[in-house]
Amino acid sequence: MSRPLEGKIALVTGASRGIGRAIAQRLAADGALVAVHYGKSKSAADVVVAGITAKGGAAFAIGADLAAKDGVKTLYAAFDKEVQARTGATKFDVLVNNAAIAPFATFEATTEAALDEIYTVNVRSPFLITQEGAKRLRDEGRVVFISSGVVRTPVPDAAAYSILKAPIDNLTKVLAVELGQRSITVNAVAPGVIDTDMAAAFARDPAAAEFVKSKQSLKRIGQPDDIAEVVGFLAGAGGRWVTGQVVEASGGTGLVF
Repeated sequence: MSRPLEGKIALVTGASRGIGRAIAQRLAADGALVAVHYGKSKSAADVVVAGITAKGGAAFAIGADLAAKDGVKTLYAAFDKEVQARTGATKFDVLVNNAAIAPFATFEATTEAALDEIYTVNVRSPFLITQEGAKRLRDEGRVVFISSGVVRTPVPDAAAYSILKAPIDNLTKVLAVELGQRSITVNAVAPGVIDTDMAAAFARDPAAAEFVKSKQSLKRIGQPDDIAEVVGFLAGAGGRWVTGQVVEASGGTGLVF
């Protein structure tokens, strides 16, 4: 079995469930030592770690509330401690910014508090996580952001989420130039509707799921592994000449009027 990330270290935020869990599992299967970040549920992260180790992979869990002002400092304090203990250094190779929240509320119904929280978790934290992570990333490393198809096709019932995913696409391009000087690639993956708790209103309601499929070229609801496969490519040697790109993985959602 090919293990293209053998000897590499990866940090995946929001990896205790959904897309993040699938990404952590994929990178571990490819040979990386994976830091499985969780925001609230240590038990869920521990299950992910146990599943990875049961299949011969290597992983550890780290907790940090990215909605908190000091969330990024907490994240790296835990990460540095764990990686230092295992490798003698704090360097790593792959950063996947996956953690996000997506409360459903229209523009009119979005409160100031909700807007601030979405901004903090979905924009501020990935920016600062990458800023701090760049100090630790090895040359020829990888940064992958999880964006969203809502940047191209906004969802009015998730107005703030739709608006605040757009900065991730621009940050991807800026950092591709900035970090390209060190041969670090920076890309984003933009999922469509994926069968996760976050998208349950679309993916798991039969009528809503049929509506989603009616908008797609590929007539099925996406699975977390569909996104993890794209991230795995970008994180591996095959993605070495791809940077500054937003790769939409949405089953061809909304390609025609």
